[in-house]
Amino acid sequence: MIRKILVANRGEIAVRIIRACRELGLQSVAVYSEADKTSLHTRFADESYYLGSAQSSESYLNKEKILKAAKESGADAIHPGYGFFAENAEFIKMIEDAGLIFIGPSSSSVDMMGSKTAARKLMSGHNVPIVPGTTKPITSVEEGIAAAHKISFPVLLKASAGGGGKGMRKIEFAEEFQSAFESTKREAMKAFGDDSIYIEKFIENPKHIEVQIIADKQGNYAHLFERECSIQRRHQKIIEEAPSSFVDPGTREKITAAAINAAKACKYYNAGTVEFLMDRDKSFYFLEMNTRLQVEHPVTELITGIDLVKEQISIAEGNKLSFKQDDLKINGHALESRIYAEDPENNFLPSTGRLYEYSSPSGPGVRVDDGFGRGSEISIYYDPLIAKLICWSKDRKSSIERMKRALREYKIFGVISNVSFLMKIFSHPDFINGEFDINFLEKHFKLSGKNDIESINDAASIFASYLKYRNSTSNNFGTQYKSAGNNWLKQLYE
Repeated sequence: MIRKILVANRGEIAVRIIRACRELGLQSVAVYSEADKTSLHTRFADESYYLGSAQSSESYLNKEKILKAAKESGADAIHPGYGFFAENAEFIKMIEDAGLIFIGPSSSSVDMMGSKTAARKLMSGHNVPIVPGTTKPITSVEEGIAAAHKISFPVLLKASAGGGGKGMRKIEFAEEFQSAFESTKREAMKAFGDDSIYIEKFIENPKHIEVQIIADKQGNYAHLFERECSIQRRHQKIIEEAPSSFVDPGTREKITAAAINAAKACKYYNAGTVEFLMDRDKSFYFLEMNTRLQVEHPVTELITGIDLVKEQISIAEGNKLSFKQDDLKINGHALESRIYAEDPENNFLPSTGRLYEYSSPSGPGVRVDDGFGRGSEISIYYDPLIAKLICWSKDRKSSIERMKRALREYKIFGVISNVSFLMKIFSHPDFINGEFDINFLEKHFKLSGKNDIESINDAASIFASYLKYRNSTSNNFGTQYKSAGNNWLKQLYE
């Protein structure tokens, strides 16, 4: 039995896991860098261990320091959350070899799905449809052009070890291939330390649909239906929902069966997500498998009633799934918004600073997973995700209205956020009608355009806070606050 869990992460996901530990009566151990020494997750946990300087390589991406913290704290299990080492087979093997429990899949499963070309080859042999393309890396321009002609242009060049939209190029014509080939290899090497790239057919205006799967070590598999993740900016999801309004019952049966086949192909256990592209005709193609908990897991929890983190811990202890497939049904509709500290006016650049005012929404059907509070510092070193706002209601229409109400309740001051930009998306007729694909934002929004202040009340609140703090005794505090206040006042009067 697990007694104490070290959470090898930070921010909202670390807090989420620590809360699950509390409810299960387990001890929790947080790790933190210099930049996170006062962060929420360090205060929530039963114990906290300092890893090193703010740079990830000296803290959250230092295998030896994390393992040392686990041993010194007496933790018998490690939960990676998402990102950092969550999908690093070498790190998982180190944990296994140290006699600790990794709360996630085996290192061998992660290794099998870590290379996109290897995963495509594996899926093609297990009745999982893949996008037409190569199942091994291409080694020359000539080989790539020949493959592209075989499947027909346009095509995508993609990093074999890639993710998050990095190492990806669309090629319309053969004449573009050489320069794209060279630049994609360079980007892949820089981002992933591996310049292997492959080709797949470019699917016009697809939807991004993913299936949450879960399995135990006894060979029991289940899916928790699908999520719609097509609202993306630069291949990064910003809004997710469950279920997808585009997926009918027949298609749902097919895509979830394919996801289970994908999990069985790599002898998977614990929680994972199989991602697909789906075209207008509802044909779908394997994209990749994320061998970890997803950022967007709360929407699945809200429509199924399953606590995925608790289930992960139970599976890691060797227990069977606490439910059977027939026990599950879709209940209502859930939406998730990623609340970022970023400036929609300035090409969505991260906005850093202290959260002088932070008030999150509440009320019926509203859940907020956040890793920061009033006084927290949003640093330059990590992803600028402040929180995830999740709303549930009986149907999609009322869930959208609840989300809009909740977004209006958000009060964030000290950094610029994307809350107003999210409001625009939820108010757009095509989003409301479910008529969108992964190109929705590029099609409908000038992404570098101005960010509106939503109401006179918001403007008044901002101005009042500005006046309250403009004479702060802390010069740094006052300067930052005045700068932010002046920017918002400029927006107001323009």
